[in-house]
Amino acid sequence: MRLGLVWPAQSLRRFPVVEGSYDWTSKFSSIADDARRLAVKSAILDGEAVVLDEKGRADFGMLQRALGRLPSPYDAGAIIFFAFDLLYLDGCDLRRLPQRERRRLLEPIVAGREGAIRLSEQVEADGEEFLRVACAHGLEGIIAKHRERPYRSGRHDCWRKITCTRRDSFVIVGFEPSTVPGAIGRLLLAARKGGELVYVGCCGTGWSHQESVKLRELLEEIETGAPAVNLKRKGAVFTQPVLVAEVVYRAWTDEGKLRHPSFKGIRERADDTAIYELK
Repeated sequence: MRLGLVWPAQSLRRFPVVEGSYDWTSKFSSIADDARRLAVKSAILDGEAVVLDEKGRADFGMLQRALGRLPSPYDAGAIIFFAFDLLYLDGCDLRRLPQRERRRLLEPIVAGREGAIRLSEQVEADGEEFLRVACAHGLEGIIAKHRERPYRSGRHDCWRKITCTRRDSFVIVGFEPSTVPGAIGRLLLAARKGGELVYVGCCGTGWSHQESVKLRELLEEIETGAPAVNLKRKGAVFTQPVLVAEVVYRAWTDEGKLRHPSFKGIRERADDTAIYELK
């Protein structure tokens, strides 16, 4: 979760930090407490709030649990703020400085810290290759910044947040109708586990209105009263498991569901070799 740490106000706000933006300080009390030990009079730090798994990787599901959105053994004390930019320091607005200068000023403030506020590692490398390696190691993605550019809030070509995605095939086991007459709202998807199909979530993006209408027409032809998965869902229309959806998604949730899936195409289920199999 992208956050701005504002000191001495000791407040944490979702980026962009603007007047009236929601104050998240109560959700990140350990970070706010650690901010008192920063050797600065005033500062605004840009960074990411994460919870690390046993392999040291940021895990969004664990963060949600630590924030109390889901039952969890984790609490807010497990959340770490990794700082990667400095916007304001001791009365000076640094946003017009190039990134390399802002980084030089940031490092003495947070480098070497092991508490709730830490310095995010900076790597100078080929962007595409670094992203490939990050994704291969199960990371959620990278943030890329131009070393010679000033700070720009909002979406801008001088910085990018690039998310790792995966692409796999899942069996379509039904759909939820859209509020738009004759269209699809969400596809219900399943993966293999042994000789059975297991529900892994729903997908509601990735198609145009025209494609949505055609999808519904196609699925209504294979509608069935016998669901292929163990699922009770009000308003759902179940289908024979004979079609496969190609889906891009970010990761798996702790509950075994797809996170942020997006539809990329459809084909017939010729065999099960390409269908995602759960371990």
